[in-house]
Amino acid sequence: MTDSSETESRKLLGRLRDTMAGDDPGQTRLDKITHLIATSMACEVCSIYLFRDDETLELCATEGLNKDSVHQTRMKMGEGLVGRVAKRRQVINTPNAPQAAGFRYMPETGEESFSSFLGIPVQRLGEALGVLVVQSKAVREFTADEVYAIEVVAMVLAEMTELGAFVGEGAAMSARHSQPVLLRGTVGQEGVAEGHVWLHEPRVVVSNLVADDPVREAVRLEEAVDHLRVGVDQMLSMAAGDKDQQQVFEAYRMFANSKGWMRRMQEDISRGLSAEAAVEKEQSLARARMGQAADAYLRERLSDLDDLSNRLLRILTGQGSDTGAEMPSDPILVARNIGPAELLEYGRGLRGIVLENGSVGSHAAIVARALAIPLLVHTGRITNEALNGDHIMVDGEQGVVHLRPEDSVASAFRDKIAMQAAAQERYASIREKPATDTSGVTISLQMNAGLMADLPSLVNSGAEGVGLFRTELQFLVRNQMPKRTELAALYARVLDASQGKRVVFRTLDIGSDKVLPYMKPNDEPNPALGWRAIRVGLDKPGIMRMQLQALFRAANGRPLTVMFPFVAQFEEYRAARKEVDKTLAREERLGHVLPSSIEVGAMLETPSLGFAPRQFFEEVDFLSVGGNDLKQFFFAADRENERVRRRYDTLNVSFLSYLQNVVERCAETSTPLSFCGEDAGRPVEALCFAAIGFRTLSMRPASIGPVKNLIRRTNIDEVRLVIDDARARGEQSVRGAVMEYLRGQSN
Repeated sequence: MTDSSETESRKLLGRLRDTMAGDDPGQTRLDKITHLIATSMACEVCSIYLFRDDETLELCATEGLNKDSVHQTRMKMGEGLVGRVAKRRQVINTPNAPQAAGFRYMPETGEESFSSFLGIPVQRLGEALGVLVVQSKAVREFTADEVYAIEVVAMVLAEMTELGAFVGEGAAMSARHSQPVLLRGTVGQEGVAEGHVWLHEPRVVVSNLVADDPVREAVRLEEAVDHLRVGVDQMLSMAAGDKDQQQVFEAYRMFANSKGWMRRMQEDISRGLSAEAAVEKEQSLARARMGQAADAYLRERLSDLDDLSNRLLRILTGQGSDTGAEMPSDPILVARNIGPAELLEYGRGLRGIVLENGSVGSHAAIVARALAIPLLVHTGRITNEALNGDHIMVDGEQGVVHLRPEDSVASAFRDKIAMQAAAQERYASIREKPATDTSGVTISLQMNAGLMADLPSLVNSGAEGVGLFRTELQFLVRNQMPKRTELAALYARVLDASQGKRVVFRTLDIGSDKVLPYMKPNDEPNPALGWRAIRVGLDKPGIMRMQLQALFRAANGRPLTVMFPFVAQFEEYRAARKEVDKTLAREERLGHVLPSSIEVGAMLETPSLGFAPRQFFEEVDFLSVGGNDLKQFFFAADRENERVRRRYDTLNVSFLSYLQNVVERCAETSTPLSFCGEDAGRPVEALCFAAIGFRTLSMRPASIGPVKNLIRRTNIDEVRLVIDDARARGEQSVRGAVMEYLRGQSN
């Protein structure tokens, strides 16, 4: 790049900064900027288009086009060349716009006489804000230097838009972070919550975008990057032995030492940007690529670069994670992602959690369920849109976030919360009553847990016991394997808190999306179907033995119930049961007090186990259907994939028929059977499970009241007939028929 082009770029940015320095209204600033760019670029036209909503661009200022078209000309995302730039977030540079693919003539603008077209996306951290366009009558392509210069200007425009420099009348020029926003995500934990935003990682504000002394800025950048590299090396050395963290920090070190990354930022500085602006320009480009990358590995690496850029910006600006802001009394946590240990530090004080990334099976989701905090994941743009203290409402049932809601929306949402609160009061009145239907059939309702903090719900919810205690959380939140004595003490406290009620301890369920930070990661193409749960326990008998010893010692003469997860075939259960017997014998030889009785069960999460030999059903002490995994394997529909996870209904006739077959096989051998999972806590689904023969259901504590309420006012035998009739008619799902029956009952 030539010195002269760098000088011209710095001159243009300097004039741009001077233009922005005044107290002019937003429209006046935009008008001056378009005039400045057109003059500096020796072009007849410069126009700025900004989004007025998620799908519509509006011409907000122009030099060279018909002024009457300002705020009148609008186009949808993908419409015309401008719309294409916005949709693809890529530069379009053509010498003959009318002949270019996608061109759309806008007669009110008077643009028919202009041939050459250069459109640059105006974007910040991957979010499209608008399009900057220059046009000329001459038939020519703009040079690489000219494109680069306009890209730098577009980046500055994006930052100034973020800072509120172009606020004016109309939707396209409304202040950022002031308008109501509705965002959709994936439900990780049900529930509704109202509160105010608390950002887990406060945004870095870059206000000095243009610099006069490129040499000084280059030195600042180099010093900051040196500081960053030292920090990354320290993190890498501290992560010794933790292969998972080491892999991340190795990627950090690769980027921190990337000559290409450094060179691009130095070029940006030579063009007139400050060091901070140069870093953010590269970060925005990485975010844009991340949003378009189909390859999961590439997205992860771009995410690493994004995080590294944030660290570098904090070094340059001196803005740490502690901004001095006070957490609101009703915090709803907003983050790109969060680990289980960090989430546990916040504890039950959170009203809700909204993650931009994450997954329904992530460690954070497991903790959120244990703490009964509403959680949404895959909520795009939330970290870009939300500011600390913003009013926010989270609907963990519909998968919707209302950020800065209008009064009418807030009022309707509060009505929903009030209705749920009133319903909870009704449920409290039946807390001590059994879940007995109108014909006298009683269903045992139990709760799922994973933390000591869950145990008070055993009394408050009316649960008859703990149908599933997840033991993996104590392993996931640590950086090293917990000690046997620590686990024994925890399990003993769980049994103490249960006050004699049955607690089903599920042995360590790791693998798939639950990877221990201190175990060597297993790079598998499909971890959900890979080395996980009982497969890990059988291959690593030392871990299984240690946990069994902790459970036996915690029981200390009391009854104990243990369940092995993800059993796919009879031999796996037999091998695990053999390990139980060996460990019991060893504990007896060592003189430890043994459990007064022990039940050893299996979780049915793979369809294959439903077809196991009769001997399996005779030998296993009990079975629990793990509905979450079983459903995704039955339908071959990844529950992390939004395109397919809602495609298949739990009340599908095929799925219910499979479950009914399991019920009948257990009945033949008098094997106790339960259903455990999210669907057990949904009243209509729970009612149908009871109707096909399940007599024990395990769910989150908050679901027990609604499920019990529906069961107590319904005849299960009649529901069974409705299901049979729907099946006989060849219906794909019984949901419609059952809902019609329930509506008839309520009339």
